Amino acid sequence: MNKILDLAPAVLFLGVYAAYGIYAATAALIIAMFALVAWYWFSEKRLHKAHFITALVALVLGGLTIYVHDASFIKLKPTVVYAVFALALLGSHFIGDKVLLARLPQNAISLPDAVWRKVNFAWALFFIGCAVLNLYVAFNFSEAVWVKFKVFGFTVLMFVFLLAHAPFLKRYLPQE
Repeated sequence: MNKILDLAPAVLFLGVYAAYGIYAATAALIIAMFALVAWYWFSEKRLHKAHFITALVALVLGGLTIYVHDASFIKLKPTVVYAVFALALLGSHFIGDKVLLARLPQNAISLPDAVWRKVNFAWALFFIGCAVLNLYVAFNFSEAVWVKFKVFGFTVLMFVFLLAHAPFLKRYLPQE
């Protein structure tokens, strides 16, 4: 249920964009991101940091988009968010005793520290690639193509990247 809920702001952004354009979609995205943060706060009694950071970036860049009436700012949002995630993942190799992904609650998998470091680094590189790819699509294709790529393209890329880990991590999955 939460994974579907996590996609709601992006799907709302796409729907409002199709009906009313980029500025209304940007406003809807900002509201939806903070609603998602509030949902996690009230339902799970925790601040979901990734959603909160994304909501703040959406507020700043989306606010600039609406105020200046220039869609370039909201097009930078995915790049900024992916860059922040990449920096956090890379930084965790130097700060603390475990990399960031190893610090997350794990239910299904237990990995040796060396494997966690490789997976963490791979995700950091993936997010750097997504940040650069967003810039390329945002400023070399139409706004409509960018919106669709933002909603569907990055979701598919993330899913494929996650599946690409399976052959390397299957030996660490619990055997039934």
